[in-house]
Amino acid sequence: MTLFFRICLALTLLGFGALSQAAPVHAGSGVEIGYLACRAIPGTRLNLLVTSSVDVRCTFKSPLGVEFYRGETGIGLGVDLSIKSVEKIDFAVIGATSDYRIGAHSLSGKYVGGKASASAGVGVGAAALVGGGSKNFSLQPVALEGNTGFGASAGLGYLTLEPDAKRRPRRYK
Repeated sequence: MTLFFRICLALTLLGFGALSQAAPVHAGSGVEIGYLACRAIPGTRLNLLVTSSVDVRCTFKSPLGVEFYRGETGIGLGVDLSIKSVEKIDFAVIGATSDYRIGAHSLSGKYVGGKASASAGVGVGAAALVGGGSKNFSLQPVALEGNTGFGASAGLGYLTLEPDAKRRPRRYK
């Protein structure tokens, strides 16, 4: 994790911690804090200039354990003039959930927001996405992307997540 990402995560956690002190919390609900690392699945990228998509595998790490997700990310509406061979997107995850336990997969859902990236061999990008599913509302204020390829993209970005049935969650002891 880069120093910039760690600083952004720390500032966000401090701000959300202050907010969570003032907000009432219902039984069984909680604040979900962690780190979501997504990697593009090779051979799944589709780029149609005004829209693009790629399938991803994601790992969510929290103080309680690890969950695994599959999904799709991309530009829903915008411009994508890039060719990428490797793509990694890392999110700071902060959210309110009605089911905060490892194995509940409470990050499942759809997230939308702004997304931009640029590449010339090695590239970087950023995204700000909000959304969630029936069990949560999450905010990923900072997402940093690393990629290998050429081009640029910007527009309305999205990320959809669902549990990865092939990988079982793990609780920390």
